[in-house]
Parts: sequence; structure tokens; C-alpha cells
Amino acid sequence: MTDTTGRTVAGTSMRGEDGVEYEPVIGLEVHTELKTRTKMFSAAPNAFGEAPNVNIDPPSLGLPGSLPVVNRKAVELAIRFGLAVGSTIQRAIFHRKNYFYPDMPKDFQISQYDEPICAGGSIEILDDSGNPHVVRLVRAHLEEDTGKLIHKGGGGRIHEAEYSLVDYNRAGVPLLEIVSEPDLRSPAQARQYVNELRAILLELDVSDVKMEEGSLRVDANISIRPVGSDTYGTRAEIKNMNSVRSLQRALEFEFERQVRIVASGGNVEQETRHWNEEDSQTHSMRSKEEVFDYRYFPEPDLVPIVPDPIWVEEIRTGLPELLPAQRVERICATHDVAPELVMSVVYTPGLADWVDSEVAAGADPGRAFVWASQELLAHLKETGTAFSDLALPSGAFVELSELVADGTLSTKLAKQVVKEMLGSGRSPREIVDEQGLAQISDSGALERIAADVVSANPEAVEKYRAGEVKVVGFLVGQVMKATQGKANPGQVNEILERMLSA
Repeated sequence: MTDTTGRTVAGTSMRGEDGVEYEPVIGLEVHTELKTRTKMFSAAPNAFGEAPNVNIDPPSLGLPGSLPVVNRKAVELAIRFGLAVGSTIQRAIFHRKNYFYPDMPKDFQISQYDEPICAGGSIEILDDSGNPHVVRLVRAHLEEDTGKLIHKGGGGRIHEAEYSLVDYNRAGVPLLEIVSEPDLRSPAQARQYVNELRAILLELDVSDVKMEEGSLRVDANISIRPVGSDTYGTRAEIKNMNSVRSLQRALEFEFERQVRIVASGGNVEQETRHWNEEDSQTHSMRSKEEVFDYRYFPEPDLVPIVPDPIWVEEIRTGLPELLPAQRVERICATHDVAPELVMSVVYTPGLADWVDSEVAAGADPGRAFVWASQELLAHLKETGTAFSDLALPSGAFVELSELVADGTLSTKLAKQVVKEMLGSGRSPREIVDEQGLAQISDSGALERIAADVVSANPEAVEKYRAGEVKVVGFLVGQVMKATQGKANPGQVNEILERMLSA
């Protein structure tokens, strides 16, 4: 197969120049900002898009004498996530993670280390074949976010900058870091995992997961090994991927890069690499830190978190009935719809609920999910709008299904009506009546048009009668063209075969 840049790569493995078949071993660290009013350890606002350095207070800036206080809502949201993915909710201790970058003025980050709030758990995804694939979680732990460095001059990178500015609005924002085991075996699986995780976080109302705003960030760890081996290779960490598409492309490139190095007798270095969207490559940033580099030690100003079992059970009772992968399986089993159609709908906030309600009201399930996953999602992508911003009339897909079933609309015309409906908010029947889109099913009219097409294409007729029966498709297309796509294609096909066989 070829990836998005045209390079030849394998879906789950790749043969190197040494003749060895290699597979990628991928684990992800996903950082998601939690939906709280205030920061993790202070009363400073947790808000995006403000002027620089307005959402700050003494704990955010690490001023002497200021003390942290744990945000109860952040703990609740972390527990909510952990329960949904089957984690063990346990006693947790905060640690100081020491490092010396200017985005944290106190020179350390308050995080959880060996005793996180959520231990273990798993997330089920559907692989490329639609089969379940379980990705185990190491932990999900609470920590505070760092500030944001803004590099001025050059290309916006630190080594090109004339100077750097620091915005501390984000410093101290509650983060949940979700760490997976290295259970992913292809870049496509990694993309699917992040999509599933985003959908879970949205369903739980834990985070808005807007990658473009930085409220969901992914660091990917990837190594390679010969297929069948249990030994892990040297891993590289990749940063700066601002979309799931970038994640997949970065992993595709890095997989090929590492195979090329190892197959030629070289060694992969353990390092942190930066994904560059412009040249579609990863570039070395720095050597990868080890745990001991951070000099973890328990945070002396915070006591351990010991969740009350009664409180945990109260949170459990508020969990949604279905998580995304389970919902996909249910819909596919109930309606015999292709998983890839359902997944794209389920991963769009609010859309699956709406389609479910339309199907329950009588819409054709197969057609409803095709319209939603193709025309509707294409509209959202092109316009940059959220599904919640659409003014879709209730029962729109029910009405559209009826128009297709009774022969008023062809499948092609139905898609056209969906596009018109999304732009105007009018019902399908109103659009059909206003624009005269009703399918032509009158046998007499179709026979006259078909006869004209047959007369105008004698060569196609001769080929058909000589045994090239596929040529009837060309003639059907000519009739559809003559009727501006409004002819009933099934009737046209029958009429032409009857004429040509006479």
C-alpha cells in the first residue's frame, strides 16, 4: 500500500532491504484538558482564547508562599473516565516532576507517578477488517498543564527564533494523561484508537477534545521488531501532531525510517522527534528523557487522594449506557450496516443520536448511515461547522427514505436533496417540489427517450448484439444524461435491454 505522501508502506508490516518483515510497536500518551471552571490546584479560570497571562494567580506562577489545593471536579472527571474504561480507581499520590523549561515558572510540574488515580483498563477498537482489537491502558493520571511558549522570528521553532514569549494562561489547567500499552500494530490502528478515545471523552463530557485548540494532544512512541518477535526495539517519541491525520502520517514516516535504519545495519536512537507538516517528516528534537531525569518525589504540600467508595459508585451510576465501540457493534448487528460507515457517524458528536432517532422513526438504516457518513459529514468538514449547529428538520431521513422507496427519487437524486437540505433547512419534499427533482418513472416518456438514445448510438447497439452486454451501461448513462439524472435507472435498464433484444 502507499501512504498519504505516496511512499510505499505496509498496513501492519514492512519488508526491509535485509529481507526481514518488520512490524511497528506503538503506544500512545494522550493528554486531555478537563472541563472544569478553574485550574487543577488553584481558583484561576480555566478558559481558552483569553489575552495572554490573564488567567493566572500565585499558584499558577509558583510564587513563594502559595499552596496548591486539589480541584474536586477534576478528580471526579478522572474517576468518571476510569470507570468507563474499566480502570481500578485507587488511592493516588501527587509527585513533583522536576524540569527546567520556562513554561513552568516553579521549575516543576505537579503530576502523578507510580500511584495514579486510574490504574489499568482497556479500550476496544475495530481494526481495518472490522474485528475487535483491545488496547490495554497502563494508567490515566492527573496533572497540571504547562504554559505555552511562543517563539518569534524564523519559522516559529525555538532554534530559529529571535526571542520567545511565555503565556501562563494554560499553566495549571487540569490534565488527564492516558497512557496505553504498546498494543497498536499499525498507524491506522493508532488513528482509530485516538478517534475512539475522543468519542469516549466526549460521551462522558470529560473534555471538549479540540485538538486544534490543544485540549487534546498526542505523543506517540514507536519502535519496530521482526514479525513474530517478542523483543521491543528502541523507541522514538513523536510530538507536534495536531490532528489524527497527522498522527497517522507521522507514524507511517517513522515506521519506514526505522525499518530503513535497522535493515541497513544501523541502530535507532532513543530520542524525541518533531513532526513537520510541511515536509511530512519527523526531525530530531532532543535525546529522550528517562524517568530518573525528572527526579520525582512526593508533593509535600498535598495529601494523598483516597476516593470514597460511595462517591465512586455515585459517579458510576451516571455513566452513559453505551460507549462508542459498543454502539458501533450494536448498530452493525441490528441493521447490517458496514462498520466504517457507522464509525464515522458515531465519532461525530450528536450525529449518531440523531441518525438513531431517524432510523427508529422509520428511516432506512443503510441509506441513513450512507447519507450521514458521506453527504452530511462532507458538509461539516467543508463548512467547519459542528453537527449541533445544523438546522435539520426532524424526520428528514424518514421522508427521504420514503421518497426513494416509492420511486420519487433515485439514490443519486436523494444525495442531491441531502445537500440542498443541509444548506437550506427545508424538508426533502419541499426541495423536490421546488426544484422539480422527482424521478421520471413514466414508462412512455422513458421509452421515447431510450429510443432516441438507441438511434443516436448505432455502434453501441451493434456491440451489444455482438455479445458485449456491458455496453448497456453506457446507454443507460446517456438516458440519465438526457433526463438530467431524473430517470429511474432500473426502469431504463429494463427498457433498453428489451429494445436491444428485439
